[in-house]
Amino acid sequence: MIWFYEAIGSIRDFLELGGDVLYGIMFVLFLMWTFILERLWYFYRVHPGEKRDIVATWEERADTQSWYAKRIRDEMISKTSIGLQQNIGLIKALIAICPLLGLMGTVTGMVSVFDVMTYAGTSNARAMAAGVSMATVPTMAGMVAALSGVYFGTWLEHKAVTETDKLSDLLQSH
Repeated sequence: MIWFYEAIGSIRDFLELGGDVLYGIMFVLFLMWTFILERLWYFYRVHPGEKRDIVATWEERADTQSWYAKRIRDEMISKTSIGLQQNIGLIKALIAICPLLGLMGTVTGMVSVFDVMTYAGTSNARAMAAGVSMATVPTMAGMVAALSGVYFGTWLEHKAVTETDKLSDLLQSH
C-alpha cells in the first residue's frame, strides 16, 4: 500500500512543478479518455447487437427494391452512422485543446519568470527556475496528453466509417 502513497506524492509534486494549468490539462485528459473508452464500449459491445437487429429487420421485409424500401434502407444506415460517429468530434476537439492548455501554461510560467526578474533582478537564476519549470512542464504535459489521444481519435473515426460501409453492404436487395 505504500506504493500508492508514493505514486500520489509523485503526482502531487508533478502538479506543483507545472502550476495550476496542469489541473486543466488533467481534467481535459480525463474527459477525453472517458469519451474514448465510451466509444470503444459502443463499438465492441453495443453496436454488434444493433447491427444484428437492423439486418434482421431488413431481411424480414418483403419489399427491398422499391423507392420506398431504398429510403428506409438509407434511413437505417444514417441512424447507425450518427450513432457510430457520436462524440468523435468532441474527442478530436479535446485532443486539440490539450496543446493549447500547454501553451497557456507556458505563458503563465513566463509571466512568473518576469515577475521574479522584476523583484529579484536578472542575475538570480535560482529564483527564476520555478517559473521556467512552470513554463516547460505544462507544454510537455499538453503535448503528451494530445498524443495519447491522436491515434484513438483517428482510429475511432475510421472505424465509424468502416462500420457504416459494412452495414450498407449487408442491407442489399433480395
